[in-house]
Amino acid sequence: MPARWFICPNGDRVEIADCLNQCTNTTGRCLFLPTLRAIAASLERPIHGYTVTQLISGTREAYLKQTADYAVDPQDRVFALHGSAMHSVLERHCYGTMLSEQRLYGYPCSGQIDVYGEILGDDYVLGDVKVSSSFKVSRALSYYQVTVPTDDVYKSGARKGQVKTVKERRSGGLRHITDWAVQLNYYRILLEEHGRPVDRMVIQAICRDYGLQIANQRNIDKPVHLIEVNSISDRWIQRYLKRKAADLTEALSSGILPPPCKPRERWGDRKCTGYCDVAFACDHARSLTASNEQIAA
Repeated sequence: MPARWFICPNGDRVEIADCLNQCTNTTGRCLFLPTLRAIAASLERPIHGYTVTQLISGTREAYLKQTADYAVDPQDRVFALHGSAMHSVLERHCYGTMLSEQRLYGYPCSGQIDVYGEILGDDYVLGDVKVSSSFKVSRALSYYQVTVPTDDVYKSGARKGQVKTVKERRSGGLRHITDWAVQLNYYRILLEEHGRPVDRMVIQAICRDYGLQIANQRNIDKPVHLIEVNSISDRWIQRYLKRKAADLTEALSSGILPPPCKPRERWGDRKCTGYCDVAFACDHARSLTASNEQIAA
């Protein structure tokens, strides 16, 4: 099911169609009406069959988004429009043999190519645009944080005599791009099945909080980074997505709620407590929220 309600600044839930027709909030509209229309349109994109974006999310999340009415805060969707705007820019400026915003169908799912062709030189490059936080971009660039002892010690207090430490961010760690890599590798498979060679896969990552102190602390020194993605075995990609498609199909057919999303899919529970649209319908997310509220109290 698509999203049914918008969440107003006062916390009320309003049918999306009613919101677009007439704002009832006493302080007026929270965003320009065309912006709200664009957000509503982005939430209603009927596509035949599964998409790779749908399958790389947790199966429980994908199931609930198809079976439960849910609400979204328009403020949380604005950055998604930035990505859509960049896609439109690419589409308008792709010439010759380049492809942009083209959906390719395969089994078990389809995928929409952001941009493909000789976009970085003579190679055939599969490109994908991501608008993301400095936290995710930093991890994708292999930066990680370590605790380093200093030459100083605490002079008083409970930690008197203990060595003081500082946090340092270093490069060369694990690149946290699993979902991005699975997505682009499936796009590569689709392109190759349609007779299009792929020499490289590159993500154009746009940091939405670039310029803030927190981004600088994470070694994000420019607004856009190009991130190379390595090839993953075709066989592994196909097996993984076919398994995810089978699990989702079984859940939808039986009407039985799938197990909680895997820890990686729920970002170590961070997604459950602040970033999942259907957390209200998930017992795992509700228990985390209740536990956090008890701790806060």
